[in-house]
Order: sequence, then C-alpha cells, then structure tokens
Amino acid sequence: MSARFAELPKPPYYAVIFSSQRSEGDDAGYGEAAERMVELAASQPGFLGVESTRGSDGFGITVSYWSDEAAIAAWKRQAEHAATRAYGREHWYRHFELRVAKVERAYGSKGKA
Repeated sequence: MSARFAELPKPPYYAVIFSSQRSEGDDAGYGEAAERMVELAASQPGFLGVESTRGSDGFGITVSYWSDEAAIAAWKRQAEHAATRAYGREHWYRHFELRVAKVERAYGSKGKA
C-alpha cells in the first residue's frame, strides 16, 4: 500500500476510518492481506478510494471512501473481507477503532514541488 492521496469526487460521500495498533510479532501474511483487501475493495460497487499509513511503532490509519452507506454495508458483508477482518482482529491487532463519517466538505492544496 502506498501513502498517496485518493482522487475523490465532490462531496457528499462517506469515509470509513480504521485506526489500529498492530500486535507485536505476528506478521504472517499481513502485507499480502492488506494489499488484497485494497484490491478487493476497489472492485466493489461504490468504492471511491483509499488512503493508508502505518508508523514504525505499529500505529496505522486507513481511510476508505464510499459513495453511500449501502456500499459500506455491502463491503462489510463481503465474504473474503469478513474472513480477513476476523483473522486480523484475532492475530494482527492489539487495538483498533472503526468510525464511519459523512464527508460534506473537502478541500486541500497540492503544495509546492
């Protein structure tokens, strides 16, 4: 997963914010699973993009963007995602929080090169 900005439409849309602290040790398959989840999410109706980062201390934030709440619910029910999510809760994360927010305004700056 690269640390880059998602190209998103004009609001409104939804953000699913997943903050997590990795468990110590068990890295078996984590990177591959994370990449697969992005690939799988990108194939889901209503998926708009994703931004993700993880620090050297194991704390990370992934924000996925969706067109509406129905698309988020469908992603939650997607079988491979549900299985990976359950495995991750058991093996990869010491603590996590998930938040869903409606984005009503968005703006930014590309800055100077």
